[in-house]
Amino acid sequence: MNAITRTFAASLLAIALQAGFTAAAAQPAAAAQAATATIEGNYIVTYDNVRLYYKDWGPKDGPVVTFSHGWPLNSDSWESQMLFLADQGYRVVAHDRRGHGRSSQPWDGNDMDHYADDLAAVINALDLRDVTVVGFSTGGGEVARYIGRHGTARVKKAVLVGAVTPFMLNTAGNPDGLPIGNFDGLREGSTTNRSQLYLDIASGPFFGYNRPGATPNQALIQSFWVQGMQAGHKNTYDSIAAFSATDFRGDLAKFDVPTLVVHGGDDQIVPPAASAELVPRHVKHAEVILYPGGPHGITDTHKDRLNQDLLDFLRD
Repeated sequence: MNAITRTFAASLLAIALQAGFTAAAAQPAAAAQAATATIEGNYIVTYDNVRLYYKDWGPKDGPVVTFSHGWPLNSDSWESQMLFLADQGYRVVAHDRRGHGRSSQPWDGNDMDHYADDLAAVINALDLRDVTVVGFSTGGGEVARYIGRHGTARVKKAVLVGAVTPFMLNTAGNPDGLPIGNFDGLREGSTTNRSQLYLDIASGPFFGYNRPGATPNQALIQSFWVQGMQAGHKNTYDSIAAFSATDFRGDLAKFDVPTLVVHGGDDQIVPPAASAELVPRHVKHAEVILYPGGPHGITDTHKDRLNQDLLDFLRD
């Protein structure tokens, strides 16, 4: 990384780390802002005029499940789970995160506080209640920060799938985290050739195709690439700091609803030893399920098992 890029990355990391300390103080303002969201067709418009594309499938009177997607994807990445649960009578709602998919690409606000407030805007604008909030990878952080900032008044249950919680970055106060070099590599790949970066991630560790004997599925690789390239360059770059340097430990401490944690046992992107296995330190009642040999992208590679585990948890 050159000096300019390093300075930019350092400032983003500082912002993300600081957000972890300021989230609680921002709660009243965040709630007020979320309450101003409006609906325009298939978009939720936030207080800062960001347009969030959303899907609302299944019976409108069914139990509600929301889905928050991972980096650099969009709500299409949840289509297997959404179709399955909608067929089971659930109302399933998912939005494209700001800067991703069909949503606006704002220059600012690409951080976990805004992501969480956007989820609140979707939930409030659609007046969703007794919601099971489900988040994958970066979306798991979004769900955690949502509860940290907005509480569980509208939440019935929570599910973290391959999530970046509790805290991905190795620091003096978080020795279980990953070295910053891991994330600097993503930043460098993003600025050098993000199209190639997305192909490399999907062709290798995301789906576990770099493991001996694995057979790459080109359709899944192409789907990942297409979703990544729909997202804004600045937005996905900023999001690397958001998912890696945000401390969710305080947010998890506010979880007071049944919580399911599902993770691939061979996740090379978000290793379970630095994430899923640590969640019970902060959410004492959390149930953790590891899929032996499962990669990061279990929403696709293990979709049948994940669908059933979600259904069982919803019905419990």
